[in-house]
Order: sequence, then structure tokens, then C-alpha cells
Amino acid sequence: MKQGWSEIIPIWVAVAIATIAVTFVDRKYALIWAGAILAGSLAVVSLIHLFKEDVDGFVTKLVFVAGGSFLMLSIASVYLLLT
Repeated sequence: MKQGWSEIIPIWVAVAIATIAVTFVDRKYALIWAGAILAGSLAVVSLIHLFKEDVDGFVTKLVFVAGGSFLMLSIASVYLLLT
């Protein structure tokens, strides 16, 4: 799993940047984009493993990416709903 962080952290950074960008959009569209960002992060992990020969830790990486992305997007969603 030590090599997995080099794949997980860039995806989290991309999700964080996309989440910050989406918070400046109209609220109605921001909540729609949140689902697309989450689905995109999971798709990127799947695509990475599609082209790798070593598939060790795929489910673990998928869970970490999904959990981190969901956490960032849920915090942004709560912020948008309260403001």
C-alpha cells in the first residue's frame, strides 16, 4: 500500500481544486457537480488500475479515494447549504 499513496494524493488534490472551483458556481449547479466530481474520482482510480499490471490494493485505494472525496464534497455541500 506504500505505493498507493502516490496515486491517491493527486486524485485528492484534483478533487479539492474542483470542489473549491465548484463552490463559486450557482448553488443549484454546485450540488449537481459534486456528484460528477465524486464519480470522476472513482473513475480515475479504476482507469489507473485498468492499465496497471499489479492490481494489489485496488479496493483499498478505491475506498480511500471515495472516502476522502466524499468528505471534501460533503463539507463543501454543507457550506453551500448554510450560506
